[in-house]
Amino acid sequence: MTLKNQQETASASTCPMLQFVDLIAGKWAIPILYRLIVMDRPVRFGELQRAVGTITQKELTRQLRAFEQRGLVRRTVYAEVPPRVEYQITALGSTLQQPLQQLAGWMERYGDQLNRSAS
Repeated sequence: MTLKNQQETASASTCPMLQFVDLIAGKWAIPILYRLIVMDRPVRFGELQRAVGTITQKELTRQLRAFEQRGLVRRTVYAEVPPRVEYQITALGSTLQQPLQQLAGWMERYGDQLNRSAS
């Protein structure tokens, strides 16, 4: 790897925009986070899955684990039979509300201008 390539790689890894995109990458990341922000209360897995849409159990589990590891979602397990697990957005996760609303607002304003076909 040349020095120039090493510098570009280092620069990309510290770029805030690339780090943000990495955080919310994937089809389901934003819908999950936004639902948890809007609900703003502890939510059981099944309720969250229904609120998000057609997401699979495996994908929702994967995303929630990633968000929990990053401190965006809190997972609480209750020692009951059957076990009860609830998810809630953390204070850090709640700070994403404004940026996500701004992205949605941009889409509402300019989405019709996007070329949605390849022709």
